[in-house]
Amino acid sequence: MLRAGSSSDGSAVEDWFEHRNPLDILGSASPFQDKLIFLHEHLRRQVPEVARIAIVLHDADTDFLATFAHSSLGDDPLSHYQSRLADSTTLTEIVARRRPRVVNDIDLLGGERPHAERIRQQGYGSSYTLPVFRHDHFVGFLFFNAYVRNLFDERVLAYLDTVAHLLALTLVDHLSASRALVASVRGASTLAQHRDFETGAHLDRMAHYSRLIARALAPKYALDDATVEHIFLFSPLHDIGKIAVPDSILFKPGRLTPEEFDVMKKHPEQGAAMIDALLEHFGLTSMPQAGLLRNIALHHHETVNGKGYPHGLAGDAIPLEARIAAVADIFDALTSKRPYKDAWSNAQAFETLEKMAGDSLDRDCVAALVAGHEEIERIQARFKEDAEG
Repeated sequence: MLRAGSSSDGSAVEDWFEHRNPLDILGSASPFQDKLIFLHEHLRRQVPEVARIAIVLHDADTDFLATFAHSSLGDDPLSHYQSRLADSTTLTEIVARRRPRVVNDIDLLGGERPHAERIRQQGYGSSYTLPVFRHDHFVGFLFFNAYVRNLFDERVLAYLDTVAHLLALTLVDHLSASRALVASVRGASTLAQHRDFETGAHLDRMAHYSRLIARALAPKYALDDATVEHIFLFSPLHDIGKIAVPDSILFKPGRLTPEEFDVMKKHPEQGAAMIDALLEHFGLTSMPQAGLLRNIALHHHETVNGKGYPHGLAGDAIPLEARIAAVADIFDALTSKRPYKDAWSNAQAFETLEKMAGDSLDRDCVAALVAGHEEIERIQARFKEDAEG
């Protein structure tokens, strides 16, 4: 007979479980940034010269590449940076070839666009770039940089390829979780669009306005690139609670009665409840960005003077992501044609927002939006309404 806790050869069963997998963190609910830093440290045990790993995501709608996360040894040359993929011939070629690029002397990049120049100015000497795809859809790039030149020989590449693909899979898993949630909520919003005038183009514009504001405020509020990206992803979900508003109120052509407005004012809390249910359904309650999403849905009608709803929060007590979403939403509402009004010009909308700044809207958010007027015009040109508005 076997003794409890023993194997057939008499060894303790506990001995079978002494080994710990050092990569366990990759399957945990830890924030993506922690996983990135862990993989960087893991890589440096074998290739200590790799000083920086950076991740850049691609927005297929606009062709912009935007920084998402990095692990650098005190260096940060490209945070809050964006550029068009089409502006870089070598990066475009990487995507077309679907193969990594190895540059053992960064000076050979010559006349590349500003991102390469900023890397050179930082003093990096060599670079490895891996394009990331998910189901044949281009997601973005992983960059590995070292200060030394001629680092990436066959021995180093054999190890680096494995770590790079582990990181790519971790990135895709992270993005898939967030985007599955977004797709679910936006899917529900799409089903409800026949009940409201907020079109898909409105949601796209609002998302890009929110990212514009968040990126401009990132240095002041210490927002990392991942937070900026999640504000972009989540801000269009602000009004999901309107699904629960009765048609008689949502579509009422005239002014709402006090009782009807009380019903309308419940939609932020109803939206937050829907998001909580979806987070639980998708098993994402521990997702680090869950609170950010919930804040946008729950607090986007709070005003800095404390007269908003549902909780009457004031000033900095309102989460920044909600303040950003509020400005983006109001600006697009003002500059869009609605059944009851014509579209305002950007100049008219800016003037109105500036009057509201410091009273109902956050001053920093309004200033950031107004300062981005050129990018706003590009967003509006890209995401136009159909002929019926």
